[in-house]
Amino acid sequence: MREFASSSISLAGSLLIAHPGLMDPNFRRSVLLISANDAQDGSLGLIINRPAGRTVSELLPGREFGALGRVPVFLGGPVATDQLVFASFHWHAETERLECRQHLVIDEAEEMLQHDEASIVRAFVGYAGWSRGQLEGELAQQTWLVRVAGREILDLERCPTLWREITSTFGPWFQLLAEAPDNTKQN
Repeated sequence: MREFASSSISLAGSLLIAHPGLMDPNFRRSVLLISANDAQDGSLGLIINRPAGRTVSELLPGREFGALGRVPVFLGGPVATDQLVFASFHWHAETERLECRQHLVIDEAEEMLQHDEASIVRAFVGYAGWSRGQLEGELAQQTWLVRVAGREILDLERCPTLWREITSTFGPWFQLLAEAPDNTKQN
């Protein structure tokens, strides 16, 4: 594997938007929020625009969860798809950055829901992960578009159109590609 020089700028809190030419079904038309980005340890992220159409209590019916049971579940990525991952999202107004804490234990997630109104808690089946230098290599190959995450990106109503909306902001060519049908053979 070719190793790429690391940047002193962390991508944590940034969005990765799948380039319109990315055909990998794990990431096609996906929007990810990077939760961790370290030159030595690699990167972690979660796909935020693929709701599974289920809640935590529907996925884990054997336990009484209270408010955590109503949390929507998303398809978070191709790593550890046999695990349910809890994450919290907190907007920092002073830095205008979205922080994501990934891999919360159930008790932490329940506590945040009950006592931290400024944070949003979501559940994910799986997550995305990159080894050291892997994400930087993909960025060099222009597999991803990068954008600072705004506060509004976690709005559940935006999930079906989030990729198209964000991709369209990169210019007319990207807008044209974003509006194209997912399967051009059916056009």
